[in-house]
Amino acid sequence: MPACPSLYSAAFDLLSAPSTMMPSVPAPRPTRLFRSELAVPGSQPKMFEKAARSAADAVYLDLEDAVAFDDKASARANVVDALNAIDWGRKTLEVRVNGLDTPFMFRDVIDIVSRCPRIDLLIVPKIGSPADLHAVDMLVGQVEMEVGRSQRTGLVALVESAMGIANIEAIAASAAQPGSRLEGITFGSGDFAASTRMRTTSIGGVTPHYGVLTDPAGSQPGAPRDFHWNDPWHAVHSRLVVAARAWNLRPLDGPFADFRDSDGLLASARRAAALGFEGKMCIHPAQISQVNDVFSPREDEVAHAHRIIDAMRAAAAAGQGAVSLDGRMLDIVSIRQAEQLIDRAEAIRAAAG
Repeated sequence: MPACPSLYSAAFDLLSAPSTMMPSVPAPRPTRLFRSELAVPGSQPKMFEKAARSAADAVYLDLEDAVAFDDKASARANVVDALNAIDWGRKTLEVRVNGLDTPFMFRDVIDIVSRCPRIDLLIVPKIGSPADLHAVDMLVGQVEMEVGRSQRTGLVALVESAMGIANIEAIAASAAQPGSRLEGITFGSGDFAASTRMRTTSIGGVTPHYGVLTDPAGSQPGAPRDFHWNDPWHAVHSRLVVAARAWNLRPLDGPFADFRDSDGLLASARRAAALGFEGKMCIHPAQISQVNDVFSPREDEVAHAHRIIDAMRAAAAAGQGAVSLDGRMLDIVSIRQAEQLIDRAEAIRAAAG
């Protein structure tokens, strides 16, 4: 009897099929390496060259929170000059513009998009609804048409309020609109904490007041009860990651503000990576190395991913209906996870030279 078509051969065909064959799958976004994103104030041009030479995958020049009100215009001029004069190499280059509720945002967008061919993304702060993104998207499109810009400018939604998290699924789903520029969603813990009136000790950090006390029934009479700290960001992190990944957007964690606390940074980055974040914002160059390491696949993980792909291809070639590796069954999800990990490892190698 002729052999039945292999499940794994069909899986390879399905994964490589054009997106029109799989209408439920979100459209692909530009591929960018985004383990670490270094923030640099636009009012501090002496920091620009150092940022360009850093090991950060992405650099964003900030025109918003890091710039005083009276310095907005000069910071914008600094950023325009730096985008055109400095060799940024292969880094993803971003500018965080001012919010829609300020008198600065429209001029930020016009000057950056019209005068800076090297810009990749605009980070739009205080996104509370899809309408906020739509307004910026329209303005960017108009500027690009006016100047005949050939490279499309992407957008990143910085969600940092109770309203933004309440609408996070709708914000992410707006990426399904034809021509959407949205590539990623970043969580801003500092402004979010202020918006929800959280009692926190630092931006991105934990608090000794958020935890649980063990039940007295499990303790000896008179014995002290244990108190276990919990992660106050877990619920918001989980919701943002799921919304972003559902629409093929990059979720990026916000900063850990205490750059002197390397252990705290490491724990924060590991939690974010475990939940599925693509990378983490860094507010100091000293944080880049740790963050890059956490969000990079280990050599043994890459080797195992190659073994998965080899085993799947061998099974497809032999017409086998099932295949296992090291005592575990492999399926379509195994292929996808292995390919994603290998692609990420290759992108990291390419960025390193």
